[in-house]
Amino acid sequence: MFAALFVACTSPQTTKKHSSTIAADVEPIYGEAAYFASGCFWCVEAIYESVNGVREAISGYAGGSTAHPTYRQISSGLSDHAEVVKVVYDPKVVDFKTLLMVFFESHDPTTLNQQGPDRGAQYRSIAFYKTKEEKELIESFIDSLNKNQVYAKEVVTEVQKLTQFWRAEEEHQDFEANYPNHPYIKNVSVPRLQRFQEKYPGLLK
Repeated sequence: MFAALFVACTSPQTTKKHSSTIAADVEPIYGEAAYFASGCFWCVEAIYESVNGVREAISGYAGGSTAHPTYRQISSGLSDHAEVVKVVYDPKVVDFKTLLMVFFESHDPTTLNQQGPDRGAQYRSIAFYKTKEEKELIESFIDSLNKNQVYAKEVVTEVQKLTQFWRAEEEHQDFEANYPNHPYIKNVSVPRLQRFQEKYPGLLK
């Protein structure tokens, strides 16, 4: 059990094949989609896919300048991108503000470049915006968290305008569902999902 606590998203047992030579695809930035980074995208993807009104959650990379980033570049810190999830949603069922609440309630936004056992700038907390309205909502949410001292420390979440989202390699999509016995999934991802589901059952599908 002691060893399990140190199983990270970058475990060498991560995938069945190396993805370093597979360029990630460019995902279009349009429609009703929100973009969040809050640690390993395997965890974040599973959380959002459990939320009612979310049509799809796609793992990828954003927040940096490297073109066609790969998982190996990201996980080794050779890129300035973060692991990000694109949340495609139905605005008639769930709105951006609710998705933003899910973001802050499902990770620790006060830890710099770290979530659980995952450490490095690729795991930093970022809330992306596409419009002025989204930017204002994010900034207002953060101001409220700090003003009300919801956390013992100040929120360090970055607020970034989304300029490009790179879709991660296919073996990283729906990772929790496809690799339920992976040690990281069993010891980190599933417990994180369960904590969120227990706290917000009314948001679930």
